[in-house]
Amino acid sequence: MTRTIDAPPASVIARFGWHRPLLWLSVGMIALAAVALVGLVVDQRSITGMPLWAKPLKFSLSVLIYSVTLSWLLGQLPRARRIAWWSGTIAAVFLAVEMIVIYGAAFADTTSHFNVSTPFSTALWGTMAVSIVIVWSATILVAVLLFRADLGDPARSFAIRSGLIIALIGMGLAFLMTSPTAAQLSSFQGIAGAHTVGLADGGPGLPLLGWSTVAGDLRIPHFVGMHAMQVFPILALLLELGSRRLSALRDSGTRLGILVVIAALYLGVIAVLTAQALSGRSIVSPDAAIATVSAALFAAAAVAIAAIVVRGRRFS
Repeated sequence: MTRTIDAPPASVIARFGWHRPLLWLSVGMIALAAVALVGLVVDQRSITGMPLWAKPLKFSLSVLIYSVTLSWLLGQLPRARRIAWWSGTIAAVFLAVEMIVIYGAAFADTTSHFNVSTPFSTALWGTMAVSIVIVWSATILVAVLLFRADLGDPARSFAIRSGLIIALIGMGLAFLMTSPTAAQLSSFQGIAGAHTVGLADGGPGLPLLGWSTVAGDLRIPHFVGMHAMQVFPILALLLELGSRRLSALRDSGTRLGILVVIAALYLGVIAVLTAQALSGRSIVSPDAAIATVSAALFAAAAVAIAAIVVRGRRFS
């Protein structure tokens, strides 16, 4: 029996389209990031142990990356363009609402997240919560449209779809941060919810990111999961570029197999990071169980990818 070898496919970025409202949002995020950078330099105030303008900067960059990626993903849809346009536009509008609240809180020298200290602060926090649920729901609709669409190359299609599904899981992990902690319930100080597990927010953390170095931090699996929507299309692109030099990668089935293994590994890593955060362990001090499971995941993935590549070479 012989196996048909695919010719090197058109690049994952060959079909390129843009959703303009999301692009305009990304331009706005560049401007806001510049404002936050200036604030970091000239304004020495801090909130919950971090520079006042660190959170606005991080959210500006995150929304910038998200909006550009979602704009491109919507451009891959050959059909249902009207539904896609409205999904992207709704996401852009409510992300803008989210950023208005975050920057407004920074200018007011207070925190935006988990702040229920006054009726006005509670209303703003509620507005943010509703906004992000709407963005999440709009992204789910985009995922449904992408699963129904013909995206061409199977490996590329899997990368786009799996990246978005994993990103939705990562976004959903943010809801774990919204419940008040036991300490907050026993001694209410106007804050209901936290990033860290085991200690109060505001302790020692990694530079700029702020992830706790002394307690569990739910922002880590949230961050890793959310950015799968960038990671997997980039991986697909790298594999397509690699197919020009490595004959084993010219077969779409080989590239697809590699991406399936990486997707399983990625989900495993998110599960481990979530368990580590919920157990109150810092990212910089994993216990023996976390280290062992992590090593096993990466070893199994390496063996599986090697087997897929060797098998691909046999048929090249």
